[in-house]
Amino acid sequence: MRLGLGTYAFRWSIGHKDQVPDVPMSALDVLEVAIGHGLSVVQFADNLPLHKLSNTELGALVSRARVAGVTLELGTQSFDVDQVRNYLEIGEKIGAPILRVALDGPDNEKPLEALAAEFVSLLPLARAKRIKIAVENHFDFPSDRLVALLRRIDDPQVGVCLDVANSICAGEWPAETVGRLAAHTINLHLKDYVIEPDPYGVGFRILGCPLGDGRTDCAAVLGAADYPDEMSVILEHWLPGYPDLSEARSKEAVWLARSVTYARSQLGLA
Repeated sequence: MRLGLGTYAFRWSIGHKDQVPDVPMSALDVLEVAIGHGLSVVQFADNLPLHKLSNTELGALVSRARVAGVTLELGTQSFDVDQVRNYLEIGEKIGAPILRVALDGPDNEKPLEALAAEFVSLLPLARAKRIKIAVENHFDFPSDRLVALLRRIDDPQVGVCLDVANSICAGEWPAETVGRLAAHTINLHLKDYVIEPDPYGVGFRILGCPLGDGRTDCAAVLGAADYPDEMSVILEHWLPGYPDLSEARSKEAVWLARSVTYARSQLGLA
């Protein structure tokens, strides 16, 4: 397995919703961070969409990655046949082996047969581009439904992008999610979280933390299935926003460094 960086590790430095820095982090900036940490993969998610790059910017990104020996992956949010088709074209240009697709609320409301048929319509193109589609278990898309979708598609070109914490929002604890999805996984998003009681005793909050500081049983996740040897393990985190955006941005770099150190020293990921 290959250790990599996902762009959601720099949510605040790239800009998120109305929180956008004066000089947002670029795709090339993210790549340079990965190179600086000696990481071999960068996955560009929907918070830094590659279809918005010019041909010149995309070419510079690919050239730098090739020189550094870094594999580029890409991703989209919500399922749209035309957008996924466009991203398969972009994926071929950058040499991406994986296209991650995160399914959202509207995708959960669509009949499984119709959703599966849309995926199947893209399989010839995905095979031609030599890109596997990794469907992420997102907040509003339960794991059982994702497994049912894969069974209807029934093609090794499509698998799971397993995020170890996302499905808490869908009423699953991470061990349940991993148990249901690990056997189908071709791409892994690794993050950690803590549960903090409200200071007034009114419930609790689930918050992100650097890898190794929280409740994610990383060793159990990595041992849950016979994953593909070439599978990328992408580091992300749920760093909360702060009133001062610069504080959040500085913490992102610290959290990433700590997560990389933990992944290497405690999990044996290279």
